[in-house]
Amino acid sequence: MAATGSYRDTAPGLQAEIGGRLARLRLARNVTQRTLAGEAGVGLRTLRRLEGGQSTSLDTFLRVVIALGCGDDLLAAVPAYDIRPIERADARGAERRRARPTPRRRRGPGGTSRVTDGARIAPYPPASDCANM
Repeated sequence: MAATGSYRDTAPGLQAEIGGRLARLRLARNVTQRTLAGEAGVGLRTLRRLEGGQSTSLDTFLRVVIALGCGDDLLAAVPAYDIRPIERADARGAERRRARPTPRRRRGPGGTSRVTDGARIAPYPPASDCANM
């Protein structure tokens, strides 16, 4: 986890940092905003918003990164998850297609607990009803 106060703590802070880095990279390559916007297929105003750390679309971000020749670097920042052969054998060839919520423990009367799957469950019956069970 990033230290408190770091630019990584919030989405706007991260947007500003990424925008500034893209602007510095563009300047280091001696490319004008107009030229980069044309090569990326985005509007000049949109590129200025991206470099200024304002909200833009993922498509805009990716177009600019590709035009700067940094697509592979971006992919390196997001690790690929490859299932190991032994895990595939244990799962009998089935790979995860979606995530399931982590079961939560709920406390009932008398400190007893039961596991839920995140869905709504009926409340515990009153103690007087439990005696009749």
